[in-house]
Amino acid sequence: MEASDTSWLNPSSPYRAAAEVHVRLESAREGIAGLLGVLPERLIFNSGATEGNNAIFAYWAESLPSAVKIGVSPTEHPSVLEAAKRYFGARVVWLALDSAGAIDLKHLAELVESKVIAAVSVMAANNETGILNPWQAIAEICHRSGCWYHCDASQWLGKMPTLELGKCDFLTGCAHKFGGPNGVGFCLLPSVNSSFSSLVGGVQELGRRAGTEDVPGVLAMYAALKCATERLPESQSGMDDFLISIRRALPELQVVGLEAPRLWNTVSLLMPEFTSVRWVRGLERRGFLVSSGSACSTGKTGGSHVLAAMGYESGAVSRVLRISSGRATREVEWRGLAVAVIATYEELKEGAAGSTSRVISI
Repeated sequence: MEASDTSWLNPSSPYRAAAEVHVRLESAREGIAGLLGVLPERLIFNSGATEGNNAIFAYWAESLPSAVKIGVSPTEHPSVLEAAKRYFGARVVWLALDSAGAIDLKHLAELVESKVIAAVSVMAANNETGILNPWQAIAEICHRSGCWYHCDASQWLGKMPTLELGKCDFLTGCAHKFGGPNGVGFCLLPSVNSSFSSLVGGVQELGRRAGTEDVPGVLAMYAALKCATERLPESQSGMDDFLISIRRALPELQVVGLEAPRLWNTVSLLMPEFTSVRWVRGLERRGFLVSSGSACSTGKTGGSHVLAAMGYESGAVSRVLRISSGRATREVEWRGLAVAVIATYEELKEGAAGSTSRVISI
């Protein structure tokens, strides 16, 4: 808020006041780079991960030989999937998943080491299920064979340790995922001498992304990431206890990727009965806001592409609930959610029984 009042000047302007704003911008770049453990020259600011993901695939399409293929996880965010299809089409190789829903490292290594693919895109943490991918191992596999690795770290940033993320050649993130404002993010490039250029028309961001920078947004993003990384939760007992409680009360409920390592704040559930919409409405009446998938997929038909890639049938996908929390969420609130889930189930069953009775009586 302070920067909105004092640092709104164009940092590329020649006068002294603008130069002071430029200094603040570069200080934020150094700060974020320090949290990632990378050189600040590798970092460019943009409008968020969707822009960064699109720009990276456009750069790959321009820089890589015309016949090469790329490997992409089928559980990626739509901004990765659609960009991959647009720029590479039939040259996209869909990477296999293991039984828990994470990337199958053996299959990936075979593709990379045999030079079938020249670049890989696998997110660090899934935005729908919270399942973690072994991105450190993926980076090592790619680097051994000179294969580029892009990691969409949007869900990881601010929730898990960040210092080793610089091992990824390309990395994307957005501020609103860790408490910053909407519409600002960053892209990490493989080296300070990269020929990468996402938007042309100006020399901002060392000529790699034209357009006047949103300095207040960048400063807020740095403040949010710094705050988040300094206050990482020491455990995920709140969610773990919640899952134990509702699985005991609803034995037919399924936790998506139950055996996989996951974020402390995100989980997808396949409810035993009733559609997602009815669950969402029932829980909202009890003060809990949950969803039936990621926000970027709201309104789409055909269900979750993530769950489909993991082998879940369409009928099951219609019953999915995605639950996420923030750093301020307390264990007592997780316990309250468990009570609300059980109460909603009882309410839905009673409603279904009443409906059946009315039909029979008629």
